[in-house]
Amino acid sequence: MMVYIYAVGLTLVSLLCWVGILFGLPGTWFMVLVPVLLKWWQPDQFMVSWTVLGVAVGLAVLGEVIEFVLGAAGARRTGGSTRGAVLALVGSIVGGIMGIALPVPLVGPLLGACLGAFVGALLGNLWTGRTLFQSFAAGQGAAIGQFWGTVLKLAIGAIIAVMLAIAAFV
Repeated sequence: MMVYIYAVGLTLVSLLCWVGILFGLPGTWFMVLVPVLLKWWQPDQFMVSWTVLGVAVGLAVLGEVIEFVLGAAGARRTGGSTRGAVLALVGSIVGGIMGIALPVPLVGPLLGACLGAFVGALLGNLWTGRTLFQSFAAGQGAAIGQFWGTVLKLAIGAIIAVMLAIAAFV
């Protein structure tokens, strides 16, 4: 009976963590942390294997790398500077946090992260002496890269959540 309670609890927590990705939270890492703690606390009751947890860690790392690379690469691909790419990353984090205040439910943080990446890349490229047109293009690339990075991280988070739910119930 406790196995099913743990499985339902883990599934609900995973779904909540998945939504947290939209808010810029490390939802994939929380999805991994909860079952690891359950496995450590109740090794005989909690039936998710260490192999499944290892795959979940690998997917979480992949999600972070994709989100990071696409955000920075979007700025660089459009001719942006390294400073612009770094500031795009910083801007996306700040924008994601500030996006919580946007009046658009659930996607406010995503819009904030994209806007923050745009502004960071724009300012970083202007700072290095690029023209306004070049800086704007780099900002646009950073925003698009941030958007797709987050979308792919959401997809990976969904895979982790489904994988953990199946492993917990089977």
